[in-house]
Amino acid sequence: MEQKALSKWLKVIIVGVGLCGLVVYFLIVPEFGKSIVRDYPEFSDWYWPWLIFLWGTGVPCYTALVFGWKIAVNIGNDRSFSMENAKLLKWISWLAEGDAIFFFAGNIVLWFSNMNHPGVVLASLLVVFAGVAIAVAAAALSHLVKKAAVLQEESDLTI
Repeated sequence: MEQKALSKWLKVIIVGVGLCGLVVYFLIVPEFGKSIVRDYPEFSDWYWPWLIFLWGTGVPCYTALVFGWKIAVNIGNDRSFSMENAKLLKWISWLAEGDAIFFFAGNIVLWFSNMNHPGVVLASLLVVFAGVAIAVAAAALSHLVKKAAVLQEESDLTI
């Protein structure tokens, strides 16, 4: 696949993920929360703290999408293996790691505030595991892109 075509596909995927995230964060999650409050009015005080907490988890995700867009632009400009892409991937790794920690800590805080159930805390470990997996994958890609960028620079100097 050509660099430009790959870049275009990556951008389409990034926009698609961003739109799906907006639907989840601003339509599905609030409506799900409202349905819980309708069925269990005793949880009405939990609605806004949970909604704000979940919206907070979206900030690092959208920041990572912006960094992914920059990587796609670099790929389209035939700069796939560059130090800039390695740094952006490292930032994505840190964002995923930080978001996983924030998500788990937020669940614990909400649990100790009597706004969470222990089962939800245990289920949140799956989300934390996914965040850690993304962080590890992005860190590995960052390392490989950095090594490839160094090799490419050495190769360009010998020609």
